[in-house]
This record gives sequence, C-alpha cells and structure tokens, in this order.
Amino acid sequence: MAGIDQSLAIITALLRLAEIESSSRTAGFGDVALDEILRQVCDVYEPIAEDKDIEIDVEIDRKVQVRGDRDLLFEAVANLVDNAVKFTPAGGRVTLELVSDDRAVLVRVSDTGPGIGESEREAVLRRFYRSDKMRNTPGVGLGLSLVAAILKLHGFCLTICPAPGGRVEILATTGATSREPAASAPVRSLHASLAPM
Repeated sequence: MAGIDQSLAIITALLRLAEIESSSRTAGFGDVALDEILRQVCDVYEPIAEDKDIEIDVEIDRKVQVRGDRDLLFEAVANLVDNAVKFTPAGGRVTLELVSDDRAVLVRVSDTGPGIGESEREAVLRRFYRSDKMRNTPGVGLGLSLVAAILKLHGFCLTICPAPGGRVEILATTGATSREPAASAPVRSLHASLAPM
C-alpha cells in the first residue's frame, strides 16, 4: 500500500509539473495578496511544527499584491515551508518573511536546519533528486521542481542561499508588470539591501 501511495504521489506531481510548464494557468492570473498567503501557510504548518518542537513565525512589513495564480503561489510557499519544517531539528526555528518597496517584493523562508550546500543548489531543482541526508525522509524529490516551475511561470526569481541554515528566497515585482523581475533594478536593489550581513 505504501508503494502504491508513493507511485500515485509521483504521478500526481508529474501531472502538476506538466500542467504548470505548459503555461496553461496564466489565463487565470489575477491580483494575489502575498501577505495573506504567508499567514495562511504559517497557520497550516504551525501544528506540524509544534509537534516537532519547532517555532514557526511570519514577519510581514506591509500588505503586498502580485499578479499570479493564488493556488499555485500558495503551493510554492507551502512546499518551501514543508521542507524547512521537515529538515529542521527539534528546538529549531522556521521564519517566513515578506518585505517590499513600491516595485519589488522578497519572500524569504529560513530555518535553523542544515541548509543546502553549494554543490547541491542546482541539483535539488532536478526532478527526483534526493541527497544523502534526505534518504530517510518522506518525499519523492519533486517538491522543489514544482516550486521552480511555478515561479518560472510567474516570472519570479528563486534563490537557494548557502548553508549553514536553510534559506530560500523568491523575488518578484509588484503590480501588473511581474513577468521579468530579474531585469528590474529595484528588485536587485531590494535584494541587496536585505542580504544578511
């Protein structure tokens, strides 16, 4: 039964990837309150984190709207938080942050777990990749692939930051022009100003 469940999970995830990568969801884009998504994801994972003796909190400097698919963006943030909770040892902490200026927004999910080493930062985005430290944890190695596909569809930038500690960042522009944040000077400026010292 466990093998069947895992096979179904893989098939479902692959179908989701195919749907997202076909860009068939962009027709349903609208204004999405990113601050609400972070709060809701935090609410969902709070009891799971509590069971593992992990603190989880959300820090939001102001309300922010972006253009996108609400369900897909929720799924992307939830996947990042799921990983953070999964790999953070008992007694640790997971933090969701949302900071922005008039044109750019940064979502950061950080934790006190082992993080992702420099040699694995590209590999973890490949389908079915499972590092040695993940071998004994649930999953099929498609979570970050889904996140990357969702963010690519939205034109957002994904950055996996160096260990120690886990830290993943999503960069986007606010408003209706959120297709190419990587080329935006305000986005680069915001990211630089928020980089940890």
